[in-house]
Amino acid sequence: MSQIDRRGLLKAGGAVLGASALGAMTAPTASASTTGSRRVREESRSLDALYAAARSEGGELVVYAGGDTPDQQDAAKTAFTAQFPAIDLKMIVDYSKYHDVRVDNQLATRSLVADVVQLQTLQDFTRWKQQGVLQPYKPAGFGALHPAFRDEDGAWIAVAVYAFSYMHQVSLGASAPATPRDLADPRWRGAIASSYPNDDDAALYLYKLYAETYGWDWVGRLAAQNPQFARGTNTPVEAVASGRKTIGIAGAGSLTGPLAPGVRWVTPAGHPFMAWGQRAALLKRAAHPAAAKLYLNWQLSVPVQQNSFNGWSVRTDVKPAGDLAPIWQNRDAHLDGFPRFMADRAEVERWRQTFSLYFGEVQGAPSPGVLGLHPGR
Repeated sequence: MSQIDRRGLLKAGGAVLGASALGAMTAPTASASTTGSRRVREESRSLDALYAAARSEGGELVVYAGGDTPDQQDAAKTAFTAQFPAIDLKMIVDYSKYHDVRVDNQLATRSLVADVVQLQTLQDFTRWKQQGVLQPYKPAGFGALHPAFRDEDGAWIAVAVYAFSYMHQVSLGASAPATPRDLADPRWRGAIASSYPNDDDAALYLYKLYAETYGWDWVGRLAAQNPQFARGTNTPVEAVASGRKTIGIAGAGSLTGPLAPGVRWVTPAGHPFMAWGQRAALLKRAAHPAAAKLYLNWQLSVPVQQNSFNGWSVRTDVKPAGDLAPIWQNRDAHLDGFPRFMADRAEVERWRQTFSLYFGEVQGAPSPGVLGLHPGR
């Protein structure tokens, strides 16, 4: 595993509590809301009680998580299993655009493997709610979630804030590109790595924001820089950290500390970057609903949210690290725009194919590998 992977680039949580702390972690007072004729109350059981229920159920859990490499969720898995050692957690990482149709096919063939889906494809959660395949559930802390990070009926929640921008080698100092506009400066020709905007929708949305802000002439000049494109949004930071490239575009990062040794991730004020809440939901046909509920409550617990890799939290009662403002207060992050973009699939396709004209077709095997129809079975 690389040094970057060990840091848990896209970890969903990192707090590990001893067993003695489990009983002390109680949920907030329950609140009720109506989903049709169904009343869904916020979870009132402690993590200790939920753990006992998950053990009684059989102690197994399968999470389909969006990501770029098989070990990208290892930090979350390690933290969860350290706190709940009796739960056999299978954390299956693949591109969200493959996990969503995989779940659709498993539902259609009555061969569902996943208990929890945790994906970037935000539009799927709206569709799945309409289709009735999600189990409405409000984990403890649901009432503290920012409204952008929860379905009012409990069909889904966001468990983590992710954000994409550009990055550069720390050693560049004052000579580093000060804004995304500077990425098209000819002096960076041959120095840029990027994830494909026509392969990953979050990278696509970031490039869309750049095109709308700086114009198509800027996109053309960026293409003339001969960027090194690769599949997987982990690839830009890896290219910069290894010294193969000086600048990376369309990768995740943190403003609270180095993303990786020698790499600085930046979001200049007044210039666009993009952020979203990674949504998660319990599938109605899940084989392990008690373990799934334990997992969702753990993800929203204050210790996990306080230890997010980038400092931001989905909860309004958790102060971001490093004196950051909450992500929903940062207008440059376009937090509301990404869900709208993802919902308009025709718009997404137009942007995808347009960037293919500028940058070429996607090349290379998927970085998580080819997992097939039923990973985790």
